[in-house]
Amino acid sequence: MVVQLRTAPQQPGRMSEGSQPKVEANILVLGAEKVGKSALTVRFLTRRFIGEYGDIESVYTHNVMVGGRDVCFSIWDSTCPQAAELQGWVSEKQLRWADGFVVVYSICDRSSFHLARQQLQRIRQLKRRGGSEKSPVILVGNKRDLQHRRAVSSEEGRLLALSMNSGFFEISAAETYHGALVVFHELLDLVRDSRSSGKKAVGIRGIVRTMSAVFGRRRTE
Repeated sequence: MVVQLRTAPQQPGRMSEGSQPKVEANILVLGAEKVGKSALTVRFLTRRFIGEYGDIESVYTHNVMVGGRDVCFSIWDSTCPQAAELQGWVSEKQLRWADGFVVVYSICDRSSFHLARQQLQRIRQLKRRGGSEKSPVILVGNKRDLQHRRAVSSEEGRLLALSMNSGFFEISAAETYHGALVVFHELLDLVRDSRSSGKKAVGIRGIVRTMSAVFGRRRTE
């Protein structure tokens, strides 16, 4: 089931002379169940934290100003297949749709980290098969506030991101809006950089920045 929602609608208007066109970015959010994919997405869209979600696949459209530019985010909050053999699956349709990827795992759940690795490998495989590796990826370790339940170290997350040529953040969607904001804004920057490098030089690989950041405070209870 796919639910399509629009947030922060803007009235269309005439583009003033010298103004820049709207930037559009399709973002696919992947990860295991109960890692906080929907919480992260909704935190970015509304600034609110909602902890419980049903098994619903949603596509959100979000219009916002970023750095003086009109930006339209289309965010596909995907569900994880129930069948174990399909959980690392990313379809070619999703790959063609997405300009960038957010792969989420929980620092409290090692199995979700293994699934994130599988999904990163699948994305890389499909990108190579299609002859294009320009769509950027950010790996996100969520639930940083639950330090007493940590099962995946920050270093493991960084090393996986480096091996897959992706960005990396550890955040707590529950504790702060800022972490979600930085994840999606950094991915937007990477999407714009990849488009720019594609226009400037065909066949020359751009430099992909690997980011590491920590957001949120420790939850003690």
